[in-house]
Amino acid sequence: MNSRWKANTINTTSIILIYVILVLLIRMGFINSYYEGILIEMGINIILAVSLNLATGYLGQLTLGHAGFMAIGAYAAAIFSSRVNMPDLPLLLISIIIGGLLAALLGFLMAIPVFRLRGDYLAIITLGFGEIIRVIILNLKITGGGKGLSGILPLTSFSSVYFVTIITIAIFYTLINSRHGRAIISIREDEIASEAVGISTKYYKTFAFTIAAFFAGIAGGLFAHHTLVLDPKDFGFIRSIEILIIVVLGGMGNLTGSILAAIIITILPRMLMGFADWNMIIYSILLIAMMLFKPGGLLGKREFSLYKLLAGRKKSHGNAPVKNEGSE
Repeated sequence: MNSRWKANTINTTSIILIYVILVLLIRMGFINSYYEGILIEMGINIILAVSLNLATGYLGQLTLGHAGFMAIGAYAAAIFSSRVNMPDLPLLLISIIIGGLLAALLGFLMAIPVFRLRGDYLAIITLGFGEIIRVIILNLKITGGGKGLSGILPLTSFSSVYFVTIITIAIFYTLINSRHGRAIISIREDEIASEAVGISTKYYKTFAFTIAAFFAGIAGGLFAHHTLVLDPKDFGFIRSIEILIIVVLGGMGNLTGSILAAIIITILPRMLMGFADWNMIIYSILLIAMMLFKPGGLLGKREFSLYKLLAGRKKSHGNAPVKNEGSE
């Protein structure tokens, strides 16, 4: 309990310190609106990657329709906020929760028939589901159809994204380290053995898929109130692949790896913008190189812990050989 209390104290202190530093830099003008937008996109990508990692990395089910749940959350949150009059922060929170709940509902309904399939068949079905959502959005008047949805309120701020991201990470960390998380991981390792020891594979598959869809909807709501304009093209097949790339790059079933990869994938295209027509080629080469040299992901199966890092340094200093002055 003592070590856990120390770890929680260090993590909480680090989270608050990072937030204070970033807010000060933003208010002092060292981080302008452009870079603040990149920070917001980082948080959104982290939520998307961590949620997909639950279904793909920890559960072991390849899904290619995650952008569809993001789209549901984005449009639901944007439509709700445009029709309700209340203070910005409560409106944002209620809007993204509604978007998340609607995405979770559709995720639950989809999971019931879909998880009777496995492997490539599951990937194809989820891909088709994501495209169905996009086509439906294209043909609805309430979503703006092919023209997209505009006039969305600018409710998303750095602070709101930061704390929603932290809460999301904390929830997934707690879930993964609980008995429910161990049950989900056991299904990935050996589904037949899991059923043999009494684990309801259908329940946990549906549970993991629904939770993943809920947080994808949350990310979509934040995205909508940040970009202020929604285009159905933003939630196509390529978007789902981009989220999957982050999960694979960070390491399947690695929470901190997904966070690190989301930060890298958000920053990398901006760093290569100066290379004009060569930026996508360089971006692709860098991704291939990272996969070749780190096939198991940036962190592999190791979870980064600031507490363990500090404890390891103290231990290494404590075990350092002591010079015996009397022997000279």
